[in-house]
This record gives sequence, structure tokens and C-alpha cells, in this order.
Amino acid sequence: MPGSHGSLTKAGKVRSQTPKVQAKVAPTPIPRKRNRVNYIKRVVNNIQPGQRV
Repeated sequence: MPGSHGSLTKAGKVRSQTPKVQAKVAPTPIPRKRNRVNYIKRVVNNIQPGQRV
């Protein structure tokens, strides 16, 4: 396999050294509030689905 980018003995070195960070608990918004926000985004502001530009 020509053109390797470093030896396989060093694979995963940085990930194993990185300290573990606990994930934050993000509560889901109240359905009524979430639906209102979606309505404003879709109908009032006319934002199309997909990648934002």
C-alpha cells in the first residue's frame, strides 16, 4: 500500500489521550412551544427546509 500517512501503530493516539467530556442533558422543549416555533419558521418567515445559506 504505497503512500500511507503514518504507521498503524500510532492509530488512535490523539483520541485515546483526549479527556472524556460528559454530554449535556438538553431537555426537549414543550410540544406546544416547539410547534409554535416551527410555525413561525415555516409559515411566517417562509424558511425552506435544507441547508441554511
